[in-house]
Amino acid sequence: MATQPRDGSAPSADQQPADGRVELLADLDRPGSWMLLVDGISQSHVDLDDPRHLDLEYMQRLGHLIDLAAPAGTPLRVLHLGAGALTLARYVAATRPGSQQLAVEADAEVARLVRRRLPVSRAKPAAGRIGVRLGDARAVLERLPAGSFDVVVADVFAGDRTPAHLTSVEFTRAAAGVLAPTGVYAVNVGDGPPLAHARGRAAAVHAVFPHVCVMAEPAVLRGRRFGNLVVAGSRQEFPLAGLTRRLAADPFPARLLAGGELGRFIAGAAPIVDAQAEPSPPMPPEVFA
Repeated sequence: MATQPRDGSAPSADQQPADGRVELLADLDRPGSWMLLVDGISQSHVDLDDPRHLDLEYMQRLGHLIDLAAPAGTPLRVLHLGAGALTLARYVAATRPGSQQLAVEADAEVARLVRRRLPVSRAKPAAGRIGVRLGDARAVLERLPAGSFDVVVADVFAGDRTPAHLTSVEFTRAAAGVLAPTGVYAVNVGDGPPLAHARGRAAAVHAVFPHVCVMAEPAVLRGRRFGNLVVAGSRQEFPLAGLTRRLAADPFPARLLAGGELGRFIAGAAPIVDAQAEPSPPMPPEVFA
């Protein structure tokens, strides 16, 4: 989920149903690119001509994690919880040919529109396979074989909020169960001041994985505005130096919290568990201004 709508969008090129609940907007600043919106909320940006281009800042951070998850070009098995426009799946197929990927989408209208209007190219079988499965992210996750993926990305929003059952320690533990021993789990979290939800989400990941890091713009981490935080967990150490260099070089540089800084970020935060889980906070009105 993007926390801000993009300027320079054209009128809807397609929508389903007629009330505009699911729609595509052409990006006039970047030919061949589209924004997917659900109920007026930006969900994905995709460049069909250049799938290596990740427009949204949090997507760039997820891309960095995937880039450093294995040697360059090595195929990966990637599970995407929240398919959207398949932006990250297309990126993996372009940068790591031969990767086997599964994207889980709960919204049948989104899946149909993307399949019809933004189809994944079948001209290059060597790029690998991107399967799409309809269903609730957690229900599908809990039925997948243990150790069957190298990367799990959770980027699930119903409108502008992540459903409560996808925020907890129990959900994180299910994601850890389908990861290979060296696998990486990454989740996109939307939150704003005082970042209570993001701290609880990070604490939930830390309750499952021994190695955790958080990536976000400094203004978001300082609690000055609403934004996206990427929380990642693994059973092995992250390449922190490489991540830091990439984050610093981004158009909108982000900070990396790990070790003691992460400890201070989550200090006093109770890990979210199913019994107390709530949806992530809604975006404040000023985000749409």
